[in-house]
Amino acid sequence: MQPKHYRLILQRELKSLIQEVESYAREEDMWIKTDSIPNSAGNLVLHLLGSLKTYLGDHLGGETYARDKALEFRGEAQSRSQLLQELNTLLSRVENILDPLDAQLLDGQYPVEVEGANYPTQLILFHVLAHFSYHLGQINFHRRLLSQDGA
Repeated sequence: MQPKHYRLILQRELKSLIQEVESYAREEDMWIKTDSIPNSAGNLVLHLLGSLKTYLGDHLGGETYARDKALEFRGEAQSRSQLLQELNTLLSRVENILDPLDAQLLDGQYPVEVEGANYPTQLILFHVLAHFSYHLGQINFHRRLLSQDGA
């Protein structure tokens, strides 16, 4: 796959996530956790932001980011506008990070070890997309569970 293909899919998924965040009827509902739902949608958004800022921004885009994965799941509620601002910033950065990648870098090793091993950059990008889509589905389900009409 070419860098622009990764970009197109990731931009589509980011736009879907932005739509999910905007679709919560009540902003505070994004942060609801229960015994059967241990991760709020808000925390999953923070987790996805952390993932993208790490794998794309820091490791491929040269943007310094120190990830605190534990904080993503226990972090305090943020406003919808804060989350949307961060998501829209990432949406605008994705093209600048992914499009310049060349075939040699895509086929070569990702610049840092992941979980103690070296992997091709394309595999890491595939993982980022699959991970993102998985949590996007959880956020969609969380929102529909809490809505009055299930839509």
